[in-house]
Amino acid sequence: MTQKTNGNIRKIQHWQIVAIALAVYDAIILNISYFIALWLRFDCSVKMIPQDYLKPYLYFTLIYMVLGLIIYWRCGLYSAMWRFASFMELEKIVLGTGISFIVQVIGVSVSVAIVSEEFIRMPWSYYLVGFMMQFLFTMGARFSYRFLLLVKEHRSNAGGDFHPVLLVGAGSAGRAIIREMRRFGQGHDRIVCIIDDDANKWKRFLDGIPIVGGRDMILSCVERYHVEKIYIAIPSAAADDLKEILNVCKETDCSLKLLRGMYQMVDEDQISVRDLKDVSIEDLLGRDTIRVDMKEIYEAVSGKVILVTGGGGSIGSELCRQLAKHSPEKLIIFDVYENNAYEIQQELLRDHPELKLCVEIGSVRDSRRLAQLFKKHRPQLVYHAAAHKHVPLMEGSPAEAVKNNAIGTYKTAYAAMCTGVERFVLISTDKAVNPTNVMGATKRLCEMVIQSFDHAIRSGRTAELKNLFCHVSEGAELVPEETPHTEFVAVRFGNVLGSNGSVVPLFKEQIAQGGPVTVTHPDIIRYFMTIPEAVSLVLQAGTYAKGGEIFVLDMGSPVKIDTLARNLIRLSGLKPDVDIKIVYTGLRPGEKMYEEKLMEEEGMKTTPNKLIHIGNPIAFDEREFLEKLAALMQAAYREDTDIRAMLADMVPSYHPENKE
Repeated sequence: MTQKTNGNIRKIQHWQIVAIALAVYDAIILNISYFIALWLRFDCSVKMIPQDYLKPYLYFTLIYMVLGLIIYWRCGLYSAMWRFASFMELEKIVLGTGISFIVQVIGVSVSVAIVSEEFIRMPWSYYLVGFMMQFLFTMGARFSYRFLLLVKEHRSNAGGDFHPVLLVGAGSAGRAIIREMRRFGQGHDRIVCIIDDDANKWKRFLDGIPIVGGRDMILSCVERYHVEKIYIAIPSAAADDLKEILNVCKETDCSLKLLRGMYQMVDEDQISVRDLKDVSIEDLLGRDTIRVDMKEIYEAVSGKVILVTGGGGSIGSELCRQLAKHSPEKLIIFDVYENNAYEIQQELLRDHPELKLCVEIGSVRDSRRLAQLFKKHRPQLVYHAAAHKHVPLMEGSPAEAVKNNAIGTYKTAYAAMCTGVERFVLISTDKAVNPTNVMGATKRLCEMVIQSFDHAIRSGRTAELKNLFCHVSEGAELVPEETPHTEFVAVRFGNVLGSNGSVVPLFKEQIAQGGPVTVTHPDIIRYFMTIPEAVSLVLQAGTYAKGGEIFVLDMGSPVKIDTLARNLIRLSGLKPDVDIKIVYTGLRPGEKMYEEKLMEEEGMKTTPNKLIHIGNPIAFDEREFLEKLAALMQAAYREDTDIRAMLADMVPSYHPENKE
């Protein structure tokens, strides 16, 4: 149906047609509801209704009809979507009929005074029965529409093909998922049973769906109901509980979707089936997400000039993303690889057009470039993420690891000290603890470098810190301030899921190619964390820094790489050793069976964040260390073959297991 307005044809919407039909229906029931009350009061006979009662009713009925329609309209009874009618719509009906009842009482009382020769009172049953009839007629017409739709849906689901879904969680989030699936439909998916660990809910029903038992019933229910998909809607679950449930679910061949913990504080009306995401490997770690005090971070970085070295890498780019959200005065990205730097630059310009962003290309090994960079921008905070991190590759090129990691860190720290940087945060790794490979040993040297700088500043011995370079020094000269005040700290964490060189992208690629998935050893274990968690730790550590600390994340229990690979295969809907083979290739050069977070002699201190700890610095002869570091640099640039022996001499905890 269409109507013409100012020469334009406008289509009348379906809901408007429904509203008109409801208004006609309401006009009728507003007239007859109270008449039925009189008719019932006088033995269902119109002739027996006294004229003193009938005349006031007839006098007021048309006025009441008009007023009633206006009241219904104002209460929203013609704009609601009745196919989704709920308690809120019931409230509107109660409000509309309640207000119109008051109008009826007042109006009929006035009508009695006008049309009757003497004042009489209408029977109480007239008002009560009339109100009940009007309420039932009003509600019945509207809710019967939803009831018919539900019956139709049930019949369509009972016949035909559908994908049985098992829902884990009979709480408010689970109920919201059920109701949205019924409202909008989700293709051929239908929830057939519910699992919940609350025994009080067992053998009961949620919106007509049976709650069959706890998590121990998942496997049997999958077989009994021929379940093809599992939806997990328990956003408030503890990490250990969620991990246990996921471990059970992944033993099935069902596809898994998860409502993550971010929705636990959201109103259930805002939860959608679209919020269910595929289960990722991070969900199987069994560790609570790190919580950081964003107010502390904001106060620490807001209005500051911040430099991120290695800003195009996986950790460096995430640092830039999170720093950009906290209103720095200027953010400088420094990276030797221009493609990565360009990508994060374009992302930040798109997401934060107000950000003052500078991208500088160069290497932390270049003293001249560092001197020019620090003099130009005068950063107040430096996050040093630039490093070579790939263990097997560094075993084959130990001199490059020394140049980039150890010497690059020294040169960057020296430039920071000379130009008045307030805080220098080194990104370290758990591979620096009792290292068995060149990469870990050079990262331990990085930690020793920042400890040397911190001690030199505190003891007034900065003159012992010399700028290191192997070329003509012109353009590289930097003179320390009279009283340097830079705070130097390190942040140590384990493997980062999804980072460059991580096993997870490699496993995913191997799975996509049909296998095999290569694992070095069936018993090798690692600590894992997500990139955003690692970066939030770095930022939080910066707020706790007083100088010289090594901050360490409590990453929970380590994970077997073999288990990680098998979980990834299952999450891809495949079976390990059946669809995708797992091949054990043997430990790579310099690879440990397990990683450590702290050396035994470092001890442990606490911070306000219970997942962040501080390791006590290990004492060493700093003068001797600096002399040996200068000699190590010369050896690295000469490509000497005894680099590992020099590393072992400088890092007593370094015990290379694979030598060439």
